[in-house]
Amino acid sequence: MRFASLASGSKGNCLVAEVGGTRLLVDCGLNLRDTERRLARLNLMPSEIDGILVTHEHGDHACGVFDFAAAHGATVYLTHGTLGALGAEGKVVEGVRISIISSKDVFSVNCMEVRPFTVPHDAREPVQFVLSDGAARLGVLTDIGSPTAHVEQALSGCDALVLECNYDLEMLRGGAYPRWLKERIAGPLGHLDNRQSERLLGALDCSRLKHVICAHLSQQNNRPELARAALARAMGCEESWIGLAGQEEGFDWRSI
Repeated sequence: MRFASLASGSKGNCLVAEVGGTRLLVDCGLNLRDTERRLARLNLMPSEIDGILVTHEHGDHACGVFDFAAAHGATVYLTHGTLGALGAEGKVVEGVRISIISSKDVFSVNCMEVRPFTVPHDAREPVQFVLSDGAARLGVLTDIGSPTAHVEQALSGCDALVLECNYDLEMLRGGAYPRWLKERIAGPLGHLDNRQSERLLGALDCSRLKHVICAHLSQQNNRPELARAALARAMGCEESWIGLAGQEEGFDWRSI
């Protein structure tokens, strides 16, 4: 099993995971041409993507989902609430194959097992995912306002983890965002700050972790070195061991 990021941040998110000949995107918050260009950087053809797992309807995660699926024949996997929200925004393209998923049910796409789990976030029916080839497990957690016991249970025992470190609390408080936006970001349905991510990681069973990557960093309210330092404290490792998912560069293939 291997995985890579096309982009991560408030301007667009997209991750790809591969097991055997099966390849799935987790979200597609980029326009069609940008997604195609970034896939080529990973030596992938768009036609090689079997499906798109959608975490929620926000534009930085879902704006390109149906355009890509319509152009390249990928199946879209999403909750009923997310589909309804995207439909209300006029984002659903007729003719695209859609599979409704539930946070209660594990399913498989060819040889890849997909385990959705619910998260507190200000969307209609948001989920995040653990992907597996039957042996190794990749956990993805990019948009969540507050850690829960359910989330800890879902992510414990993973072999790789892509974890949101959205903002530094002091930078957010002292920054230029309006008060309502600061409250939304830091609220229980917003995003995780570095310290919250550190505490969450410290609460997990990390005995199998081979990769930890900080993701969804705010370009205005965080710095990579702060996010890396927080996760390194939780892991008891060198900061350089913690990976980074960037807005422009994502990150290259990693294997587990």
